[in-house]
Amino acid sequence: MTIEKIKDMIEGEQYGFLRTNPHLKGQLMFLTLGGSYAYGTNVETSDVDIRGCALNSSKDLIGLSNFEQVVDTRTDTTIYSFNKLINLLLNCNPNTIELLGCKPEHYFMITEPGMQLISNKRLFLSQRAADSFGGYATQQLRRLQNALARDRLPQAQVEEHIKGALERAIKSFGDRYASFGNGGIELLTAESERDNLDTEVFCNIHLDKYPAREFQTLLNTLSSVVSNYEKLNHRNHKKDDNHLNKHAMHLIRLYLMCFDILENEEIRTYRDADKDFLLSIRNGVFQNEDGSYRPEFFELVSGFEKRLQYDKKNTSLPTTPNMKRVEDFVMTINRRVVCD
Repeated sequence: MTIEKIKDMIEGEQYGFLRTNPHLKGQLMFLTLGGSYAYGTNVETSDVDIRGCALNSSKDLIGLSNFEQVVDTRTDTTIYSFNKLINLLLNCNPNTIELLGCKPEHYFMITEPGMQLISNKRLFLSQRAADSFGGYATQQLRRLQNALARDRLPQAQVEEHIKGALERAIKSFGDRYASFGNGGIELLTAESERDNLDTEVFCNIHLDKYPAREFQTLLNTLSSVVSNYEKLNHRNHKKDDNHLNKHAMHLIRLYLMCFDILENEEIRTYRDADKDFLLSIRNGVFQNEDGSYRPEFFELVSGFEKRLQYDKKNTSLPTTPNMKRVEDFVMTINRRVVCD
């Protein structure tokens, strides 16, 4: 879909909430693209994601209202409040810092406060980018590795993978449920009596006077981990392979965007120079016929991770943003709202 058609689409009835929602009407700072269209990696079937920012109202700033964002799932649209966006930008959140580095023609509307925000984008660049982008990249890599392992490994090894996923879930219980200290859950793999399994994961559960409601939540959590693995036994290989290749592409894109920030102090959302390479990953250039991934891909990721750690130590960016300058900028924008 062309940019002109996307502009016409935004003016249509389906996006009428942009002009009628009480948090957005007359408050929009800018509207732009998110997702594949923003990166230049879109294909014919790609969804159009719209992203933007809206001023907080005087009621939000000095009253009792609390506007953070408007999400419209029908149109894949997310509009952040100015204050919410600032907090995300301070951590160099990849999903939001990219909104300040889109191609000029990808800003479908922009007001003076919106231009001020984009002009001051360097206020939010810091060494935090290494952890935020690196963290998102690691998540993408784990998803890819887990999916490949679940689908390609012998059944006994798959059970070990499930056991590891369950252990990670259990490890988080202590933080999420205060009363988990009343007992514990021990996991082990052993020979299975089921016809379709050689081994399976078993639980030893020792809990004393444990709240029934929380126990049900724990069981649901563990059950969902196992069911996610089971679903892959019936998966659509072509559809899921496309999904895995998309994960792989975005993993590499995250590293490339982070290198721009740490090495050049710039946010470059549209990947002009990298587009052909990224699309080749999306099209399966690193995937073997059996669905596994070539070692070269993981070598590439390993090299990028080393480069990221080097950049983190050697970047000219500050450790954290200059909060005084950020606060002065935020006050300048919000003061106009309160005083008008």
